[in-house]
Formats: sequence, structure tokens, C-alpha cells
Amino acid sequence: MFKSKLIIYNSNTLFDILYEIREKINYILIKISKIEELNNIIDVEDSNYLLISDKKIKKLIKINHLIIKNKPFKITSLLEKINISLLKNNYSGQSNLKINNYSLNINSRELIKNERSLKLTQKEVEVIVYLNNSHKSMPITSLQKEVWGHNSSLETHTVETHIYRLRRKISQKFGDNQFIKSVNDGYKI
Repeated sequence: MFKSKLIIYNSNTLFDILYEIREKINYILIKISKIEELNNIIDVEDSNYLLISDKKIKKLIKINHLIIKNKPFKITSLLEKINISLLKNNYSGQSNLKINNYSLNINSRELIKNERSLKLTQKEVEVIVYLNNSHKSMPITSLQKEVWGHNSSLETHTVETHIYRLRRKISQKFGDNQFIKSVNDGYKI
């Protein structure tokens, strides 16, 4: 898929601002100081671009028999598009978590591997995310406190019961008995 070109004409400040967040926007960012420079940027078949200028361009610009149809627009429209793009990137970046050979979709609460998916409860997702983010084995007391909010002095088998059921679900669906491992009175992924 080709990225759209965002061509900034004669607006260094705007270009500098957008350059700082270039990884987050879904555009190839290009700065030009002369309108004639568009000849080198836009292909005849290319229609996937936006031209932004701080100067009003009153007429359509003809370049090598190409008519630029995308007229300059208000900066508020650009900022709105950028904000929407950032929100989409953040949402999708936060919703999918890669764990070994699995993908965990946090929003739909599904664990996916090889086109097979397993529906999870919210608490199961929280356990998996917590164990994955810890990068080491976590004692049961940490899981009680961080995932369930229980005081570590309470006698409860909530953690063990949930992890037992989660392991069984994963084993039945994917045949994987090693997704969550028991290690030194704790668990890890």
C-alpha cells in the first residue's frame, strides 16, 4: 500500500512540526520552496497527495499536463486529519500484542494463533498482559495484588484457579501446555 504524499509548500514552521511526529502520521512528508519543484515529486499517475501552502494558490497548477486537483485547505482540516490518524495508530497499536507465536487482541479479548482464535475473559486478558509485560516469573502474591487488587496476606486460590482454567482453555484450543509456565512459586509467559 502506497502512503499519501503530504507536500508542504512555503511553510517551514508547519513542516518542522509535522517532521517531529512523522512516524505517527500516515504520509510521506515533503517540503518544497518553489511550486515548480512539484515536477520532481508528483508522477502523472499519482493522485494520492495533499498540497498545503501558507500562500493562497488561486488557480489550478498545471505541471507536465497534470492538473493538481487537491487544493490547499485550512490548517484546522489538516490537524483534524492528523489527530484522527494518530488516534487510529494508537488504538491499533494498543489493541494487538504479539506474544511468542500468538497475537492477543485486547479490544476483542481474543488470543489468536494460525487463524484460530480463543475468546478470553477480561481477567484472563489482564493476567496475560501482566505476565507478558513482567518479562520474568511473577509470584502469586504479585498477581493477587496487581491483577486482582487483593491484599497479599489474604488466603486465596483465585490466581491458581484462574491460571489453571486459562491454561486448560489454551491447551484445548491450541494444544499448547507451555504458554503459561509455573516457575518457583509463580508464573511466566
